[in-house]
Amino acid sequence: MMMRKKGVISLLTFMLIAMLVVPAGTALGNPTNPPQLKTVLTTGWGHSLFLKADDTLWAWGDGNFGQLGNGSGASSAVAVQNTLVQNIIDVAAGDAHHSLALRSDGIVFAWGTNGVGQLGDGATYINRNNPVQVSNLTDVIDVEAGFYHSLALKSDGTVWAWGSNVYSELGDGTTTNRSTPVQVSGLSNIVSISTKNYHSLAIKSDGTVWAWGYNTDGQLGDGTTTTPLTPVQVSGLSNISYVSAGSTHSLAIKSDGTVWAWGNNTTGQFGDGTTTSHTTPVQIPGLSNVKVVEADWHHSLAIKNDGTLWAWGYNDAGQLGDGTTGSTYLSPVQVAGLSGVTAVSTSATFTVAQKSDGTVWAWGQNYWRQLGDGTRTDHYSPAQVTGL
Repeated sequence: MMMRKKGVISLLTFMLIAMLVVPAGTALGNPTNPPQLKTVLTTGWGHSLFLKADDTLWAWGDGNFGQLGNGSGASSAVAVQNTLVQNIIDVAAGDAHHSLALRSDGIVFAWGTNGVGQLGDGATYINRNNPVQVSNLTDVIDVEAGFYHSLALKSDGTVWAWGSNVYSELGDGTTTNRSTPVQVSGLSNIVSISTKNYHSLAIKSDGTVWAWGYNTDGQLGDGTTTTPLTPVQVSGLSNISYVSAGSTHSLAIKSDGTVWAWGNNTTGQFGDGTTTSHTTPVQIPGLSNVKVVEADWHHSLAIKNDGTLWAWGYNDAGQLGDGTTGSTYLSPVQVAGLSGVTAVSTSATFTVAQKSDGTVWAWGQNYWRQLGDGTRTDHYSPAQVTGL
């Protein structure tokens, strides 16, 4: 089973998705979701969402803001099924307690906190325990959730955004918050998107990468630390197959399996053996045959083609999964005891991964029950999520 977390697209998939890109305004009755655009595992600040092979949606962790979407507004220490949304093909969890789900007919639903309109239903300051439909948005093939904003990729190759826009996260040429979707300016032929905190990345069908939002650490990769109002091209990158936007750094995989990084590196989140930051992409030495990367606050992860999982950067809560805590790793270390890894998602203090046998494993901080093992005990190496 193929799956995507934070923006994978192969050269072959460029060709496949190009077949889906149609002229603007063309109506599609039921757009399909290519396997590479299907996120099955996603983490927010203290909760996780998992889309099983039977397309049922499960959630666990902090639910105090309604982010589990089960109607109760309660937290859960084990995985519980969300029966309020059906036929889901893609999910995303935001770092500010909200969640998104894409239905097979191209309609998007959202739930959780909604202080600045990140649920996209036209309201603000009204949290939702139950899923609500995102307004005026159809033909969607991928969704991503940032800190206080949300993104959607449509089948015509355009990108749409809503929620907070203080740092130009919406890329519409303004800094005005939006409670319903607006189009990201100047982007076309987009095949994949990623967002995490206050900035976003997009891959075009030609393999170039474009970025917008907060840029104080050079995380947009254009050689500056200036925050633009609309997307800019990441310097010097081509043949990109995968991107992941972290908090203040970004990662990309080239079609040859090499990994590139830019932005903040003060805690070793590049994995290049240094703490030197860069405003344009640099290759990470020693990493090859990589198919998935995941960037977050001050650490990063990578899945290799052999199914092993590697992590580097800050490890204050055991989120790197090597059995220790408190260390900072400037180069990748292997996550203990995991093989056959097919998907991974990480937040500031914990990480969740799926294996090829369908089981889900988690490690790191467990204060909000976000490890899903029925306890509130932290784990520094993988523990199996229960209830699935």
